[in-house]
Order: sequence, then C-alpha cells, then structure tokens
Amino acid sequence: MAISENQLTTWSSIGSIQQSATTYQSIKSVLNDPKAPYCGRSFENFLQGSYGNDTNVWRDSDVDIVMRLSSVYYSDTSRLTPADKAHYDKNFSRAEYSFALFKQEVGGWLTDNFGKGVDASGKAIFVPGSGNRRDADVLACAEHREYITYPSTGQPTYREGIVFWKGDGTQIVNYPKQHSANCSNKHQATDGYFKPTVRIFKNIRNRMIENGWLQEGVAPSYFLEGMLSNVPNSLFGNGYQQTVISCFNHIYGMQDKSQLTCANGIHYLVRPGHSVCWSPDHHATFMEAFKNHWNAF
Repeated sequence: MAISENQLTTWSSIGSIQQSATTYQSIKSVLNDPKAPYCGRSFENFLQGSYGNDTNVWRDSDVDIVMRLSSVYYSDTSRLTPADKAHYDKNFSRAEYSFALFKQEVGGWLTDNFGKGVDASGKAIFVPGSGNRRDADVLACAEHREYITYPSTGQPTYREGIVFWKGDGTQIVNYPKQHSANCSNKHQATDGYFKPTVRIFKNIRNRMIENGWLQEGVAPSYFLEGMLSNVPNSLFGNGYQQTVISCFNHIYGMQDKSQLTCANGIHYLVRPGHSVCWSPDHHATFMEAFKNHWNAF
C-alpha cells in the first residue's frame, strides 16, 4: 500500500503565511526601534526555520527570528597558516561590547514591549503570541567568521555564519543564510518539487507522532530539509508519490550516510555526538518508522 497522490498533494501545500508575516513584522519593528538599548550597535534580523524557508506546514507554530550582532564577531582561525595567523593576531583587538550583554539587552527590550511572558532563559528568547501574532523564538547571536586566509596585504577571506552559546556553555556555530539559499537553489533545480516534498515529509512525521509511530524530537524539520537536500535533482518529479518513494529509497539504500551534509552544505548531517548533526540512531528510527507507516497507510 502507499499514500495516495491526492493526500500527498494536500500535504505538499504551504501552511499559513499571513500570521507568520504579521508576527515577524511586529517583532522586527520592536527589535529595530531606535530607542532600544543596543540601537547604536550594528545588527541585522531575518527569518530562519520553516517560515524563513517556505517549508512550513499547518502544524508549525513558532516563528524563528535571528537577531545577529554584527559590530562584534567571533573567529575561528584554526585553518590559517602560521604566517596568516600572525597577521590576524597583529590586527586583533578585543571588543568592549559582548554577546552576553547583547542578549541581555535584547531580552530586556522584548520584555519591556511584550510583557513578562517573554522568556530569555533558553538558547532563544521566547516571545508569546497574542491576537494575530504567533509565538516566536528570537535567537540572539553574533557574527562568526571561519577564516580561510589572512594575508599581510589585501582582504582576508572567511566563511560567515552565526554563533551563540547554550546554557551549559556549549558554543554553536551555524549557517542559516547558506541553508536558506541552498534550499531555494534546490527548489529551482527540481522544478519546484523540493519544498513541497519537504512539507510532505514533515506532515508524515507529524502524523506519525500523533499516532504513536514516532516520538517528538526524533526528526526535526532542519534535519529533514538537510536529508532531502542530498537527494539528486533527477529523483524529484513525475508526481509526489513517485518523488517521495524515490527520495526515501535513495537515502534508505545508502550504505554510508556519514558523508551526507546539512542543507547549509557545511556541517555533516548524520554524525554521533554533535549538536548540529542528526544522531544516527534518531535518523535510523525515523527511516524505519516512515517505511512502516507508508506501507501500512
């Protein structure tokens, strides 16, 4: 048995976008208010996650917003040659303003504007919804630079991302802009099939959770997007049923999944012991549950 084309077409549809747009604009206007305590600093904000990548489905709730400090950046110089590292060290100067203070000020400003329901205790600052505004997570972070070269003359080259710290002090470096750009490129290269296929996989995951086939948290949307980004473009098309089967069989049949990458094209997708990677056990659990649910539908 298999899930019908009509059902898959329904699940391929994008979820509500009006409320997410209203939420983003409402919070963005507060974040960019010139009266904010950090307003003299250089920063930017943008959507990430399902709403930012147009892969949201009707069950999605929170709107994810990145609030990135740019006037202060943190560096990874491990790839530099000794000579380039010496040039970097010569030009290095420690900033007086810190990420910790930035997050504190962002959290305080959001609390002033949205009330005591704002919670800044986690890795992201939770802003509760009200009226037409959805719940939102504002990720206060800083610019991160992974330096590739730092010559004595000319401009250095580096990979730009974001960095933040979890409550236990663990540093997380990620690349949401590269993730979003690669998903859009994949969508175009598959004649518009990639993002609807992601939504189908997300809806099937949600149904499995609701029916007890899968535990919550085993298959985050971020990793589903990453998994499908590794499928060859030629396997997308000829209807949603064929696309889902081809995509699943391609990943399921791989003997070595350790070289798969996240949608950002930088981090590995399936590796043990890394906070930015999908654990092999969780990935395998999702794949088996998906197969069994598909065959029993």
